[in-house]
Amino acid sequence: MFNIASPEDIKAGKVTDIYFERAINVLKAKGVNKYVKAEFVVKKFPSNYQWGIFAGLDEVLTLLEGLPVTVKAMPEGTVFKTNEPVMTIEGMYLDFAVYETAILGLICQASGIATKAARCKLAAGDKIVVHFGARRMHPAIVPMIDRSSYIGGCDGVATPVGAKLLGIPASGTMPHAMILLFGDTLEAVKAFDEIIDPKVPRIALIDTFTDEKFEAIRIAEALKDKLYGVRLDTPSSRRGNFLAILKEVRWELDIRGFKNVKIFVSGGVDEEIIKQLNEVVDAYGVGTTISSAPVLDFAMDIVEIEGKPMAKRGKLSGEKQVYVNENTGERVIVPANEKFDREGFRPLLEKVIENGKVLKPSPEPSEIRNYVLRQIKNLTL
Repeated sequence: MFNIASPEDIKAGKVTDIYFERAINVLKAKGVNKYVKAEFVVKKFPSNYQWGIFAGLDEVLTLLEGLPVTVKAMPEGTVFKTNEPVMTIEGMYLDFAVYETAILGLICQASGIATKAARCKLAAGDKIVVHFGARRMHPAIVPMIDRSSYIGGCDGVATPVGAKLLGIPASGTMPHAMILLFGDTLEAVKAFDEIIDPKVPRIALIDTFTDEKFEAIRIAEALKDKLYGVRLDTPSSRRGNFLAILKEVRWELDIRGFKNVKIFVSGGVDEEIIKQLNEVVDAYGVGTTISSAPVLDFAMDIVEIEGKPMAKRGKLSGEKQVYVNENTGERVIVPANEKFDREGFRPLLEKVIENGKVLKPSPEPSEIRNYVLRQIKNLTL
């Protein structure tokens, strides 16, 4: 068996922290159950982050559908800042208490992955970024990781299951294992060209046996116009000045008339590496830095009980609304019941579930991705 929780386990509340079960037992025994409003907020981002991308709402809707609760949320893919509630839940506490652990897990990890993907795409600009990180995580959550990386800005994903979910073709070249079994890079590339559907771009991995420059020349001269690109996954122990190696490969291809051949880079790539290499690289395969991205540390906190503002120490009580001016980037948090009509501002939190009914389906992943890309174009890392 695989060590995973089934959808039925999650819906049944079996992945909750035990102290929620114990709290529920105590509250039920004492007849205590009150109407509350709870919000989900990040107080501090990882490292040097200045913003996050809200993701995972689609699974939250699946989890809470049919429960007697009302949920307001920012649209999935929205850029948010610290202390801004991205989602609120209201209802009788005992109707949703058991799901706090699962809800946090759904949005903390998905938002962390989407945010890291957005940072990589922002660094890359108009260059291609493909998510290659499935091998670093439990296979059961690969669809979630691929979806989150794609809506965060990645142009493609490597796994068939993720690609099917997103309605896009899977992206990938060839592994070192295949080249090693052929014993020669050119023979492996020729075999790939012979066997694989011509619609798949011919991208040769050129760092297995010999110097990348000479391998790039050899492959380009053999495949000519069929060659779409070359990929360097050069081990860190062999990279030296990697930018200089890439510039050398580019020069040698260009001078021989292969200016159309793209240069792909993978292996240990993150947003800082992308910024260093972007002048010469056409596309990136980004793995661990996205799939193992730091989670965004959301917390769920009650902010109202029976209509009265109430929160623990260190938290601001009362339901809130977040407004953004998309022209200036200015953002404002105000009490939800306070009238706010400053010109150019729009509210971000909108009702997505009302008394258990999902009000509208989640947008297509491509639509969410485009929304993210529009927002981040004016942001900085």
